[in-house]
This record gives sequence, structure tokens and C-alpha cells, in this order.
Amino acid sequence: MSYFANTPVIRYEGRGSDNPLAFKFYNPDEVVLGKTMREHLRFAVAYWHAFTGTGSDPFGGATNVRGWDRYSGMDLAKARVEACFELLHILDVDYFCFHDRDIAPEGDTLQETNANLDVIVGQIEEHMKATGKKLLWNTANMFTNPRFVHGAATTSNADVFAYAAAQVKKALEHGKRLGAENYVFWGGREGYESLLNTDLGLELDNLARFLHMAVDYAKEIGFDAQFLIEPKPKEPSKHQYDFDAATTLAFLHKYSLLPHFKLNIEANHATLAGHTFEHELRVSRINGVLGSIDANQGDLLLGWDTDEFPTDLYSTTLAMYEILLNEGGIGRGGVNFDAKVRRASFEPVDLVHAHIAGMDAFARGLQVAAKLIEDRVFDGILETRYGSFQSGIGADIVAGRASFRTLEAYALENKPIVNASGRLEHIKAIVNQYISNV
Repeated sequence: MSYFANTPVIRYEGRGSDNPLAFKFYNPDEVVLGKTMREHLRFAVAYWHAFTGTGSDPFGGATNVRGWDRYSGMDLAKARVEACFELLHILDVDYFCFHDRDIAPEGDTLQETNANLDVIVGQIEEHMKATGKKLLWNTANMFTNPRFVHGAATTSNADVFAYAAAQVKKALEHGKRLGAENYVFWGGREGYESLLNTDLGLELDNLARFLHMAVDYAKEIGFDAQFLIEPKPKEPSKHQYDFDAATTLAFLHKYSLLPHFKLNIEANHATLAGHTFEHELRVSRINGVLGSIDANQGDLLLGWDTDEFPTDLYSTTLAMYEILLNEGGIGRGGVNFDAKVRRASFEPVDLVHAHIAGMDAFARGLQVAAKLIEDRVFDGILETRYGSFQSGIGADIVAGRASFRTLEAYALENKPIVNASGRLEHIKAIVNQYISNV
């Protein structure tokens, strides 16, 4: 059966189209800087928001009207698989992502839960073979069930740690079976509420032990996916250990995990950490760990993870600028829409409209970012601003020839210090001009 009745496959029609079910900017075959948009962006649908989300919030129940919700248990899980591949076809999107508990219900025992997963993974595998769709990444949900009240890899209960290891072991096996190109670790409850009852050192040591075990098991079974960690500062924990890109980098460095992991950066998580999306992307890029992104946006007037579909062209432009400058672009990663329709957008077609908006926003960002790079807009600005480090004492500093003694001698010459304006307002106007005119 069809869960998106009368919805056609979405095609590119260009800016002049007034068809709400058409792309205005995303042309998968358009070549930008030597690659097609499809290759640059590698769009993915998020299983959890698109097919398990209900539209409920802390103050109200479900609002989403979804044809698959007439079922329950394993029948519901099977119907969601059908709906997933139908939406992928409608959007002409190549990838999808899921948590293990998104695709199959938990049973009374771990054995029953794993059996449920095996059935659904088999169904997904059949659809992938029939359609050519691919799994960008999978992961384990170790935050919803009450057993994880104190965390998973950072729990105070060794039995829970063992259960979490068994759960990730199964997820890695399923990732290999489905050919997942990445595997994500998001520590939903890997954090603490208060230091008064937390052994911070032990919890971080145990988290590192857990991740090393995962690396070892992936090698053992021949699962060569790129491992990703997704930073988030809070929610549901008060303070999560993967607070932001810089904090996560420090953790990976301390525990000798850097060779095995890159980062999956989410826009709304950056906002919660007090950063911009492009800040987190740049920190990741200049440290060689930008692996993939979760594409959404937050509401700056709200203090939680609203996971809105991305429509801010300024943000998508600066995000794509960082991705284009990243070695290999997005590489094995992709642009995953970890985003949900608003509670009042409850009809099935609203899912389609939302993805069109997000895909067009990133396609437009790609076009503008490419033009900024081609015109060397920021290169010229930076070369001018930091020109004093290209010659004289500045060149000595950069080359490592300077010392406190030589710098003091230079400063004692009492030459006038002349600063130049940063011209920030003018630079922002240039970006706006490119967004408007490209």
C-alpha cells in the first residue's frame, strides 16, 4: 500500500516553478566544483523523526497522521520499513539512517529483542537490494529504556554496561550486514546530573574502554565503516561528556581513539553548546575529523533541541563552505535530516514538503559556497587581515624564528602600532549579496 498517496517523485524544476512538490535549487545532476550535487550532499532521511515521531511534546499528545500507525508491534515495524523506502523513492534520496530501537520493538529478553531486529533487518536488506538505496549509518539507542537511567557506557551499574556492549555488538553486526558506510555513537545519557554522586574519572575511563571494545569488534568481524561521535552538550543529561567538538577531540586524544573516530556535527547541538554550526564544522575540519552532519536548525528563542528542518540559507551557505574546504568534502558521511516537522504540520505530505525545503536550502548553500570559493572571497579577506604575518617580524613568528628576547627587542623600538578595521559588517553584506545573486 502507499503511505504517501498521490505524491509524485519530486523533480527539479528550477527557481521559476510554483509547484510545491518540486525542487527549486536541488538538481542532483548539476555539477558544482567537479562533482554533482548528489555526490556533494549525499542526503539521508532520519528514520526516528520521519517514521517513529508522533508530534507529541511535553504538553500534548500525538498529532501526526500516519498510515502505518494503524498497526502495532512487529506489524508496525514492517509497515515503517515500507513507508521509509516509499519516501526515499519519492524524494530520490539515496540514504537513510536509524537507531536499532527505531526499526524493531524491544522484547521481554535480549534474545527476543535481537530476534525482532533480525527479522526487520532482513526486510530492510531485501528493500535495499531491490531499490539500490543505502544505509548512511546506524546506531544503538541506549537512552530511552529505563535501564539506562544512569547511562550506558558511563553507568554506575556494571550489568548495564554489559547489556550496552551486547546491544552495540548486535548493531555493529547489522551495520556490516547492511553495508553501513558509517556507525554513530551518540551518548544520550553519557553524562551526569551532579558531581556529588559521580566518579568522573571512572566514567570517562569506562567510556573509552567501551569505544576501544567497539573498535576491536568491528575489526574482528570486518566491519570497515567510519566510526563517528556526535557531540551534544546537554539533553537528556545535564552535562554530557561529548559537550562539543573541542571537548570530544580532547577526549579522543587522551584515550588514543583519534585514529578511529571522526565527528558527526549537528547544527542544533552546536546551538545548544553556545556555538554556531559553522564553528563546530570548522573546529572539526581543521583538526581532520569532520565526518558527517545532521542537518537541522534550532530556534534561538527556545532553549532546547527543536530539530527543525533547515531553511536558513546563511547557515547552510557557511556550512557548505566548511564542507567544500574539508579534504574529500563530506567523504563517507552525508547530510542527514535529523529534523522533524512541526507539531501542527501533521499530514503525511508535510514530511515531503519539509525534506524539499531542507534539500533546497543545502543545495542553495552549496551553490553559494562554491562561488565564494571560486572568487576567493574569504581568501582575500584573510590574506589582507593577517598580512603582517607574511613578512618581517610576523614571518619570523610563523616560521618559529622568534623568541621572547627577539620580540622584546622589536617592541622596544617603539614603532607605532596601527590596526586595520575588521570590516565585519561589509563582509556580511558581501555574503548576503552572494546569496541573493548567485
